[in-house]
Amino acid sequence: MIASVRGRVAAVRLDSVVVEVGGVGLLVQATPGTLAELRPGQEAELATSMVVREDSLTLFGFAGADERDVFEIVQTVSGIGPRLALAMLAVHTPEGLRQAVANQDLTALTKVPGIGRKGAQRIVLELTDRLGAPSGGATAAGAAKPVAESGWRDQVLDALTGLGWPAKAASDAVDKVVGGPDAAVPLHDSGATPDMAQVLRAALRQLGRTG
Repeated sequence: MIASVRGRVAAVRLDSVVVEVGGVGLLVQATPGTLAELRPGQEAELATSMVVREDSLTLFGFAGADERDVFEIVQTVSGIGPRLALAMLAVHTPEGLRQAVANQDLTALTKVPGIGRKGAQRIVLELTDRLGAPSGGATAAGAAKPVAESGWRDQVLDALTGLGWPAKAASDAVDKVVGGPDAAVPLHDSGATPDMAQVLRAALRQLGRTG
């Protein structure tokens, strides 16, 4: 088990980061919120969880041990694998998940793509005594750091669909939050490239309201 990694950030993508450790570049999957704090060339330390499959070894990284622990705990619920667990932490903070479970807030839980009402009920039932009591906090989603200026829309849509949202819902959310004078991410020049971190953050909020 690799519990943490520390090294120079070689590259930051919308859904992962490459961290150089001892001359080896480790590809680490992470939430938008975690990735937003990372910068290429800087030193980073991530709490990690390794998921082993017959044909793959996948490393997931988190800003802190609490987020990693919640990631691992939610996977004990039937039907929740690492990708869905990561999507849960993209939509809600660990504290937000504790609040949703403690308050039996099925609406909050079903905002996560891939979780329906029955799944939310199962999460509440199985995690009530495992996540711990909430101490107060928000459920806001994070945002990824942009990695390139070309094809920004496709990269944002790939990140959203990778987290589980349907392609049409993701596209509609991006259309709603980018471009118009009252949009969350206004464009002053029709050919301008917006900050993808800002776009992803706004789209996640929009999907959370309509999901």
